[in-house]
Amino acid sequence: MKFPVLKHNLPAMSWQQREHFLLAPYAMFSVQSQGREHPEESHSYRSPFQRDRDRVLHSAAFRRLSGKMQVFTGDMGDYHRTRLTHTNEVSSLARTIGRAVQLNEDLIEALALLHDVGHPPFGHCGEDALNECTQHLGGFSHNRFALELVTLVEQRYTSYSGLNLTREVLAGQEFRSDKDSGFAPMLEMQVVDAADSMAYDAHDVDDALKLGLLSWKQLEGLALVQRAKKVAPLDQCGQGNRRQMLVHALLDVQMENFLSSAFETLADIRQLDSQSVQELGIRLEMSAEFQSDKEELEEFLFDQVYRHPKLAEIRQRAATRIHQLFRLLKAYPERLPERFQLWATHWGVERAVATYIAGMTDRFCDDQYVNMVELGRSQAADWS
Repeated sequence: MKFPVLKHNLPAMSWQQREHFLLAPYAMFSVQSQGREHPEESHSYRSPFQRDRDRVLHSAAFRRLSGKMQVFTGDMGDYHRTRLTHTNEVSSLARTIGRAVQLNEDLIEALALLHDVGHPPFGHCGEDALNECTQHLGGFSHNRFALELVTLVEQRYTSYSGLNLTREVLAGQEFRSDKDSGFAPMLEMQVVDAADSMAYDAHDVDDALKLGLLSWKQLEGLALVQRAKKVAPLDQCGQGNRRQMLVHALLDVQMENFLSSAFETLADIRQLDSQSVQELGIRLEMSAEFQSDKEELEEFLFDQVYRHPKLAEIRQRAATRIHQLFRLLKAYPERLPERFQLWATHWGVERAVATYIAGMTDRFCDDQYVNMVELGRSQAADWS
């Protein structure tokens, strides 16, 4: 397919030239890409990683993130983050870091938009439930499922399945699936991971305060909150503004520490290319002291928010529904959509059912559960 060349009066700069001028040697340049499983012609004005970003952005799996919970469900209000708003925050933070250290922002954005598309309904409790349902099949992981989505499940206008993403974007997601593999990922992937951690540490505090699951007094003793208070006058503003200022300050202090450490690390390897940096096992990390403060906050959130009685009840109800929906669809595979019935003949019914459920939004999962329970009751009445 040939793409039109844009005509205008501005001096032309190709994406290859732009990357040459803007990126550091250790960045992943688009011209160094190992390509795609199905070869494609180069685009006239979009780099390979820009095209990957757009394919993820326009995928059905990405759109469904708007209906998937991050930590809190929709029946708890409409202020808190969804899986989609979290993804957008991660993308924004990661691009900010990438620009500061001269990495490939297009690759970073593609990786950031992709990183959570594999989440099933109801967040990590949904993932745990599906993992229990599929233990004999190897279990379920949202990171692995993201790869299945973009290589098998998503369908474009091509004759083959999947989005045909570059090998670099797939490799970044593969690292998320197996962080204990022993090798260092691309710096761009490391930046996305760091931004993910920064985002959820800050916005989970924000959402929990807004929903009344946390009090300001509970936060006072946390070292990271104390760091945030040094850069923002939290005690001098109103309750609403105070919460928003805390979120801003938590992000700011994390970003500043990460960048400060990154500049020191990258100064010694500035002339190396991306492949050499990976082979040397170079890691971009926060300072040890700061990382300890982050871990303290995360342990606090785990105990005080993620295990909060209100959330525990929601998690239990969601897990029960997913277990029951899995069993019902396994018993009545004819209730699966047509293409999932086709996959059931190739993959087996259980894997097809797990794939179907994993792609659902929270609300659609609830609706299907109700429909299947009513079907089960109807069948039981007929048998009696």
